[in-house]
Amino acid sequence: MYSLLFRLIFRRMDPERAHHLAFSWIRLAARVPVLRTLVAAVLAPRQRALRTEALGLRMPGPFGLAAGFDKNATGIDGLSMLGFGHVEIGTVTAQPQPGNPRQRLFRLVPDRALINRMGFNNDGSAAVAARLTARRAVFPAVVGVNIGKTKVVPEAEAVGDYVTSTERLAPHADYLVVNVSSPNTPGLRNLQAVEHLRPLLAAVREAADRTVTSRRVPLLVKIAPDLADEDVDGVADLAVELGLDGIIATNTTIARDGLGLATGKPEIEAIGAGGLSGAPLKARSLEVLRRLYARVGDRITLVGVGGIETADDAWERILAGATLVQGYSAFVYAGPWWCRTINAGLADRLARSPYATLADAVGAETRKAAA
Repeated sequence: MYSLLFRLIFRRMDPERAHHLAFSWIRLAARVPVLRTLVAAVLAPRQRALRTEALGLRMPGPFGLAAGFDKNATGIDGLSMLGFGHVEIGTVTAQPQPGNPRQRLFRLVPDRALINRMGFNNDGSAAVAARLTARRAVFPAVVGVNIGKTKVVPEAEAVGDYVTSTERLAPHADYLVVNVSSPNTPGLRNLQAVEHLRPLLAAVREAADRTVTSRRVPLLVKIAPDLADEDVDGVADLAVELGLDGIIATNTTIARDGLGLATGKPEIEAIGAGGLSGAPLKARSLEVLRRLYARVGDRITLVGVGGIETADDAWERILAGATLVQGYSAFVYAGPWWCRTINAGLADRLARSPYATLADAVGAETRKAAA
């Protein structure tokens, strides 16, 4: 049914408008008690074997929704209803901002990919914090909060900008993510350089600890797939040095490798700048994850994201070193049954594997390759 809807309705619509329409249906279903109970029973069965402990948190499964889908924390219950083990909201900036001019979201259907240059369009950290304060959870959901730099704030003032968001949002976050890897905010990726990243992460950690004294809010950093290998190693070493809780690998890419529509074709040139996500990102994202795990082992939690479409993809990330996995782009093409299919497939692969638990499987293939 979703495939038919996509062909007849969504594919004909502007991708951003289609996103808002589909998301409104999800939120509406979650507001109707009988309907949300039925949908959750069908789409979000809880397999005991998939229960995951990560970042000091208990989750019904390792598979969650990456940041970018629910930018303003308006549909957490609806997304949990579909079976995501955690929902990462954002990216949220200290100040509200409209993002880049439209059109800014593009589908590459033959490549099962998206290109976006959204530009962190969101309501701002004060509004999102108020929304999270007022939220009365229907489903128990682990909520990650992804924060980024406000576009108009100069790079030299970025630390203060992130600290403002941290102070407002850390009390409502099960975990907090510092996003320094989107290609759609000028200068943002410069903050991935270790000399800039160290003071930024230290300041966010201090602000989170000062603001939330009743618990320790786990802190992660999200990196780009376009980093050189030595820079990936540098971020990994810094994360261990600072006692970070995790690294998310990876964000979108500015490269156009792996597209069936080769770079230089009129279709790609017409789209222009933006971050590529989906299937073409799979190989590099997996490569970065393996490199990170070989560097840090189980000292910090790794989250694998980028090009995950199937249970095989998610299982491969777990074997490579990811305790948690995330997706987004394939959700656009696969529809509401996607999460159920991933979770059922993971449970099946675990049952057929030599590993007693998912935790035993994390990094197994990377360790084997290094032996």
